[in-house]
Amino acid sequence: MKLKSLAISAAVFAASAVTASATIVTVYDGVAAGKASFDATAIGAGATVTNDIWTGLASGNSIDRGDYTITANDGGYLGVRSYGTLSGQVISIDPASNNGTRTPAATFNSGITLTFDNAVNAFGFEVGDWATCCHSPTTDLYISFDDGAPILVGTADDYTDGEFPSQTTGNSVYEIFVAAFDDTGSFTKVSFWGNGLGEVLVAGGAVKYALLDEGTLPPSEVPLPASGLLLVAGMGALVARRKAKKA
Repeated sequence: MKLKSLAISAAVFAASAVTASATIVTVYDGVAAGKASFDATAIGAGATVTNDIWTGLASGNSIDRGDYTITANDGGYLGVRSYGTLSGQVISIDPASNNGTRTPAATFNSGITLTFDNAVNAFGFEVGDWATCCHSPTTDLYISFDDGAPILVGTADDYTDGEFPSQTTGNSVYEIFVAAFDDTGSFTKVSFWGNGLGEVLVAGGAVKYALLDEGTLPPSEVPLPASGLLLVAGMGALVARRKAKKA
């Protein structure tokens, strides 16, 4: 089950409309297509995208990239390596759990956090070697802003769900791009992790980030519940009756 793009709405339904604005949007796709989707979403919201290809990284407990610092969620060691045809170096973040469960909270410590000098609310990067095993029943990827609620940016119940054409060779590879946008506010911390216990997972390559003005994401079609539709219909009928009486 490929999660190409997931919109999560925290909108309040209005009686006069049958759609609402999404406040959180995610991207999950092959690397080239995912990058293009990120750029289109951010630029469409009036933001400027910053691109950072990870080169010159050295393993350690903290990595300073100028605009942001990378640390392990458990405060431990960051192992740097290369992977496949990803754009730059990556960090190994094989999912682990201190109690053997796969909840976002239980697996959070195996991930990484980027702490920014200036606020962002759009963030994405490349991921490799994901979904090749360990679907119990799914293997999931999460992003959170400022330690907030985990945002599901990818889920797979089969190894083919993480398989896309390479951005350079066109051959089938396990390389994806994931991202999350949250225009409800601005944040200085972005965390990323997975819950597929037993699988290999790397993240980094090319990192993209931006700051969108609040409320600038495009509307997402969100159908009203049946009760809301009835309310809209009832109000329409009431307006029509009043107009008929005036006539």
